Amino acid sequence: MKIVAPLLVSAALLSACGPQGVIDTDMERGLVGAAMGYGAAKAVNGNGDRGAIIGGLAGVFCDDAGVCRRSYGY
Repeated sequence: MKIVAPLLVSAALLSACGPQGVIDTDMERGLVGAAMGYGAAKAVNGNGDRGAIIGGLAGVFCDDAGVCRRSYGY
């Protein structure tokens, strides 16, 4: 299970970035990250609640960490 946690975090984080312009707010990224984290955890027979929490947090903070940069169309 130790190797699965980083994979779940990276999958949720990357999916929460989404296509530019479609997922704009922290709430949207958090919801997408939670859904993907839950799905990824269930796919590897992990704890879905834990995957949703990790994915949601990753989605909310991905732009603050510099992984998902906001595109303002300038």
